[in-house]
This record gives sequence, C-alpha cells and structure tokens, in this order.
Amino acid sequence: MTVPMPPRNDTLDWLLQVAYTTGRLFVRNRLQNHAAATAFYFMLSATPLLLLLSYGTQWLAGLAETSNLATILLAALYQQLHLEALTDLGFIPNQAQLAAGGVGLLTLVLSSRGLVHAVHGAFHVIFPEDQHRPNLVRAWVIPLIIIPIAFLLVGVAAAIQAVLGFLAQYDFLGDHTATLLRALNLILAFAILWGLILNTYWGLPKPHPAWRQAALLAFLAAFTLFLLVWGFELFFKVEKYRSVYGGLGGVVFILIGAYLAGSVFYLWAQCLYTLDKVDVEALEKLFLAQDPNHEGPGALERYVFGRADRLLNKYGRSVTAGTVLIREGDTSKEAFFLYSGLAGLYKTIQGQDQKLGTLGEGQLFGEMAYLLGEARTATVTAETDLVVLVFPPELLEELMAYSAPLSRRIIGTLAQRLVRMNQAAAGG
Repeated sequence: MTVPMPPRNDTLDWLLQVAYTTGRLFVRNRLQNHAAATAFYFMLSATPLLLLLSYGTQWLAGLAETSNLATILLAALYQQLHLEALTDLGFIPNQAQLAAGGVGLLTLVLSSRGLVHAVHGAFHVIFPEDQHRPNLVRAWVIPLIIIPIAFLLVGVAAAIQAVLGFLAQYDFLGDHTATLLRALNLILAFAILWGLILNTYWGLPKPHPAWRQAALLAFLAAFTLFLLVWGFELFFKVEKYRSVYGGLGGVVFILIGAYLAGSVFYLWAQCLYTLDKVDVEALEKLFLAQDPNHEGPGALERYVFGRADRLLNKYGRSVTAGTVLIREGDTSKEAFFLYSGLAGLYKTIQGQDQKLGTLGEGQLFGEMAYLLGEARTATVTAETDLVVLVFPPELLEELMAYSAPLSRRIIGTLAQRLVRMNQAAAGG
C-alpha cells in the first residue's frame, strides 16, 4: 500500500528538487576537491601580490615624510588591513628585495595560470556539455590579465573601506558622512564581486547559460561569500590557528577560508547547471520508478521526487478513451510517458489493423520516430481514460544524454518493440 504524500505546492517541489540535485551533483563531481585546488592556487597567486603590497607600503612610507594624505593612507592600511600581522606571519617581507620580486613575479605567472585552469577544469565538470578549449596563447595570456585585475579591483575596494574606517574611527569625518561613504563603498565592493562572479558563471561555460539565471546565481554567490567573510571575522580568529599550528597557523587560516569560499563559488555554479536540468532529473526518477531492474530510491529521494504533480502540471495531458495519440505514418516527433491508464499499440499489416500489444502505466512510447528519424511506425490509441506526459524530442535527447540507466531502458524497449513488429509482419 502506498502512503499518500502530504500536500505540497509546485514551487516548493521545484526548490526541493533543485537543492537535492545540486547537492548530489556537487558531491558526485567532487567539487570539494576542485575547491581545495583553487584555494591552493589562490594562496600562490596572493603571496606575490602581497609582495607588491610591500613595495607599495614602502613607497607610501617615503611619501609620508612630506605628505599628510600619504601618512593617513599608510596608517589606515596598517591598521585596517592588519599589515603588521601579515608581516609577522611572513606573508609580507620587511624589506622587499629585487630578487624576491623576480621570484614573486614568476610565481604569479605560474600560479595565476594554475588558478584559471583550476576554475576552468571545475566548470568543465559542472557543465559537461562544455567542450570549449582555449588555444595556447589564450591559456597563458588570459590568466596574466584576469587574475591581477580581479585582485586589483577587490584590493581597491578593501583599501577604500580601510581608509574610510580609519577616518571614521578618529573622527576625521562626521558620523553620518562616514556611515554613508562606508555603505556606498560596501555596495561598490559587492558590485565588483558580483560582476566578477557573473563574468565567470555566464562567460566560461560553452554554450552560455541564461543571462538572468547567471546574474541571479552570481548575486546569491556574492551574498553568501559576504556572509562567509562576516562569519569568519565573527567566529574564527587567526590566533586560534597559530596556537595550534604555530607559525603556519596564518597559512592554515587563510587556506581554510579560501577553501570554503571556493566551495561556495562552485556550489552556486552547480546550482546554475541544475536549474536547466531539474526537470530532466525529475523525469528520470519518474521513468525509472517503474523499472523493476532499477534500484529503488532512498527515503530522502522519495520525499523530494515522490510526487509527479509539478511534472503533470507542466507536461501532463488528460486523454479520453478512444483518442488516437499517435497515428501510423505521421511525421510528429513528440514522445509520451503513460502515467495512468491503458493504450493499445496497432500496426497496419496487409490493409488490416493488427494489435501488437497493450501499453500500461509507466511505459514510454513514441520515441521511435525521433530516434530512427522516420515517420510513425505504429498507431497508439487510448483504451481507457488516461494521463500522459508529452515532451518534445529535444527533451528526450537530453534525458538520454543525462541518464545512462534511462538510455538503456529506452533502447531495450525500442528493441523489443521492433522485434514484435517484425514478428507481426512475418505472421501476417
């Protein structure tokens, strides 16, 4: 006896299915490993840029002897960005040497290329339809442009926020003016981060996803990253990691933060892919539920995909008994899934309609015309009132590309149907 599912609206069903599929694909694609690789290359890329920051602070220190503005900026950077702590941790050298700068530049070249390729490799896993491969020149030139620009944009926003925080702390600005400027700069920083993520989400996969979906998911990713930074500042302190790991505590702290940020970034990218595949995932579960050779779903999967209301509202069609769904010789290509009721399969042999069999609940039919590239080879007529799901041929192709078990089932059914037709023709 089947236990009835509690009532639930289509929007909630859709959200649950998106969340479940995103999480399942995130784990299956091992995106946590890609996040770890991204965090590693991020550290290698950030360290040479911190060396450049050291050059910048030394240059500001020289200007501070004659410029009050440079003095304020230098003090703000040291206080708000904790440059002294970074120096103590060894991220910023006390005296940047030319030789170290050359090594840092070489490290930046190699690590930036590794970072871009790590992101591209993860996106190739997330978006398996992406067959795009950059040529050799682009593979080396683009990382040298993208990574420094991205760090520069984020660094400028952080520097502005640091200066405003310093000026507000020492009452160089009025309270209202300081609050307004800091809020505006926070919005600017968020917009920069959103733009960088959007450029990646929309531009990297080939073909491009829908722009509105990419913009929305990029916004959610940027918002989540802001929450992650806020949570790190609130609940995690670098001193705790230094007490456990010693001098490497600062490195461990930043690596963990970069790993979590990479995981968030890839999780929302996986969600972007899922938005276009959630119907395919739900249809696969519905089709395979009637397959005795397929392993049954777990409790969570049954709860998420246990009802077909959303699919019926979107693809369903009610048919009365006697209605011809498919007529032999037609050139239509739609495929059908028999959700409830019975249908008869007929073929004209020597001028007589001969019944080849009965189609029952859970059977897919009408796929032969598309897969074989021919006109309809048989007629399907409703023997009782029935409910079918009707979907276009491109969705059938997407289903077969997405699900290997479903492809095997469709091919097996197709082979059996061809055997029955050949037997009927031979017997006639």
